[in-house]
Amino acid sequence: MGFLPLRCLILLPGHACQYSRLGTVDKPLIVRVDFYTMKPPARYPENSQLTRTIFTAFVFAAAMAYFEAAVVVYLRQSFYPQGFAFPLKPMPAGTLVIELGREAATIIMLIAVAFLTGKGKWERFGWFLFLFGVWDIGYYFWLKVLIDWPATLFDWDILFLIPIPWIGPVVAPVLVSLTMIVIGLWFAVRSRSRNGILVGSLSWTLGVLGSLVLLYSFMSDTAAGLHGQEPQPYRYWLLALGLICYWVGFAVLCRSNPHRM
Repeated sequence: MGFLPLRCLILLPGHACQYSRLGTVDKPLIVRVDFYTMKPPARYPENSQLTRTIFTAFVFAAAMAYFEAAVVVYLRQSFYPQGFAFPLKPMPAGTLVIELGREAATIIMLIAVAFLTGKGKWERFGWFLFLFGVWDIGYYFWLKVLIDWPATLFDWDILFLIPIPWIGPVVAPVLVSLTMIVIGLWFAVRSRSRNGILVGSLSWTLGVLGSLVLLYSFMSDTAAGLHGQEPQPYRYWLLALGLICYWVGFAVLCRSNPHRM
């Protein structure tokens, strides 16, 4: 008849929590182990839970992006009935204050959802990056659907208003947001390992430096952002430098945190 593969059920009361958060000392997780490979199952309940969390966070950010795009559509109909273009038109002080408050409220909402979604500082930080990136890209996606704008990724836009207007071509925030999504997911997923995350000074320095370079590239043209003049050509080398700082810092971070579950 031949031999059948030897399989059994093993109770792991002391180590079950390493495989799933559902397993505890009081309620051990039953794990099926193949004695030919000595490997536990390839999938665990935590994997599906993480997938649901990512999906839920994505849906929330995409819905927020639609809300943001809808508000901007109304604003452009009021201030730019012939279509949005530079130079920027002056906005009444009352409307500007409302817009500043709305943008601040948007960031607070993203922080709050990240805080509720994650369980530690690095996981929450990762979820914030992920939410922000999806929200920002989703905003341009919905604008394209609603009013067929931008025509190209190199069209200029007002990116943010706090503390002064950020301006630049659409491709810049899209590339930054894609970077935020990748790095944010890494933080959110890796922080759930039992070893946690170690962020070294080099990674921090490169991350901060990249952020300062990008902020300067968006806010340095104050004549166009504050005084209604035509913008100067965007300095793409600053965008490239900022992104290089991010990705090099991320590579250093990955090397200092090898994957150990």
